[in-house]
Amino acid sequence: MKEQSDIPVASRRIVIMGNSGSGKTWLALRLAEPLRLPLIHLDDVHWEPGRYGIARDRVVVHEDVRAIAAAEAWLIEGVYGRYVDIALPRTTALVWLDLSEDECVANILRRGIQGGESQGAFDGLVKWVSEYRLRKNNWNSFDTHLKLFECFSGHKTRLTSRDEIDAFVESFLQMSADHNGWLKAAAQRSHLTADALDAVIEAVERAEMDPNIRRR
Repeated sequence: MKEQSDIPVASRRIVIMGNSGSGKTWLALRLAEPLRLPLIHLDDVHWEPGRYGIARDRVVVHEDVRAIAAAEAWLIEGVYGRYVDIALPRTTALVWLDLSEDECVANILRRGIQGGESQGAFDGLVKWVSEYRLRKNNWNSFDTHLKLFECFSGHKTRLTSRDEIDAFVESFLQMSADHNGWLKAAAQRSHLTADALDAVIEAVERAEMDPNIRRR
């Protein structure tokens, strides 16, 4: 199993956001296990345990999200723009699944009623998903996700189709594996001690994350 210090900086704290039914959980599961990242579903943080549709106290949830974001490594997925906003200062990679409402609704219908959800609540969810681009002044909307994406200065990716999501999984995991392997090999060829090797890797990765560094 990878130690958290072995996870490349750009892959260490990932947020996946998007409309319900866009495939956030599917993508999160395919990234979290090979990267050995603790996976946090914001639905589990937002709702009372075992009581779908009953939200937890907002202040408590915000504190929980701050505590989660303070950890060294994680993958967070969810539609909740307010919670994403809390986590973004610690985020190293942001992924926005911006699929059409029709595709998201189709995915919700295919998934069906889940976890004690009533038919009325399910019908309400379908309607809510279909209004993603219509909601205004709402944290859980296209407008808010667009603002969060545009303001984020770290590594970020906007995916608009299932094919793009599939290709992203393969390329992101390969990048994470190749990047850390290349850095370690280069450092070892320089006969560095283990501590110095770790310091070199950390310094290079932090430099790559710095938007103020001009690259040739």
